[in-house]
Amino acid sequence: MILTGEPSGDFHAAPLIRSLKKMVPKIRISGIGGPAMAELGADIFFPIERLSAMGLIQVVRQLSTIKLAFQTVKHRLKTDLPDVVILIDYPGFNLRVAKYIKEKYEIPVCYYIAPKVWAWNSARLNKIKAFTDHVALILPFEQSIYKKWNIAATYVGNPLVDEYPHPLPPSTGSCATQKTVIGLLPGSRLSEIQNLLPVMLDSAGKIAHRIPGARFVISSGTVLHEKRIRQIIEAHPCRDLCRVVPGRPCSVFEQSHMLIAASGTVTLEAALCCLPTIIIYKMSPLAYGLAKLLVKIKYAGLANLIVGREVMPERLQSRANPEDISATAFSMISELDVHRKNLLEVRKRLGTSGAPERTAKIILNFVKNRRSVNTCLTNPDKTD
Repeated sequence: MILTGEPSGDFHAAPLIRSLKKMVPKIRISGIGGPAMAELGADIFFPIERLSAMGLIQVVRQLSTIKLAFQTVKHRLKTDLPDVVILIDYPGFNLRVAKYIKEKYEIPVCYYIAPKVWAWNSARLNKIKAFTDHVALILPFEQSIYKKWNIAATYVGNPLVDEYPHPLPPSTGSCATQKTVIGLLPGSRLSEIQNLLPVMLDSAGKIAHRIPGARFVISSGTVLHEKRIRQIIEAHPCRDLCRVVPGRPCSVFEQSHMLIAASGTVTLEAALCCLPTIIIYKMSPLAYGLAKLLVKIKYAGLANLIVGREVMPERLQSRANPEDISATAFSMISELDVHRKNLLEVRKRLGTSGAPERTAKIILNFVKNRRSVNTCLTNPDKTD
């Protein structure tokens, strides 16, 4: 059983399922997931489209749906008990499920894409230690944290390395010509798009003023938000400089000399492509004040956290303004080769490809060991 609650979890579950099926062709998988899991034959008994929420207000509104999802998991455990449960991110829900499983059943629980305890809510480490059997870590700096807490964990590598096995070659066209292309990635959530896309477009106008002929390609995000993205662009004076690019962010990467992107996993994808990026983010003053109290990390960007220095400039909150962003972009454009070289360190720190395969082996080993124990208990004379 695989449990996730957001599109990113569904995305990461798919390669894991492919690896599991390669190792055990007749494996049967069920869970909470989305189209990526369903396409690989997983029995989706609760769709993530009903669960994805971000922010306190949205989560409160979805409490009844979250409760229903939990009851559905309990029912499936009772009627179709799996050999192992795999949790992918979504810690508020998944750790509650893990606690329930450990109280009611004797089946292993593995975590893949673990909670960001290094950023905030480190108290979750107590729950992870109590309610999971093994954690497959995807960020190298997480290893020391889990070792300190004496939690069974293995750094398996980062699954994004499989998605981007090689850096992208520099985009064709010289930045000194009229072919300068800058990608804009305003985030995957509607609140991010509405907060950040207007700032990005204002920044684009200032950049175009200093670099005549500059053009901007904008990731459409999910189909759900593409209409709103186009509405914001059409209402902006810079609309003729912009073009919306559908599909995964790599479609924007391939056309861009550099990016301006909302803080999130997409910036790590850009780092693996060695694509120079400015990370921006802003939220309400109240939310930012609360975040400052809770979040104890030096950088917002994953690439910066991995190498321990700012290889991707961060413009957050009050600094996420068109003047600062455009000035940073203009200074970076003349040194793109230097920025690309700095990003190579991120790839080096993350290691080689194969995270889904290594995780699948860990999971199947738990299944094998559990079945061996059950065989000995039910048939003590059997030695194999």
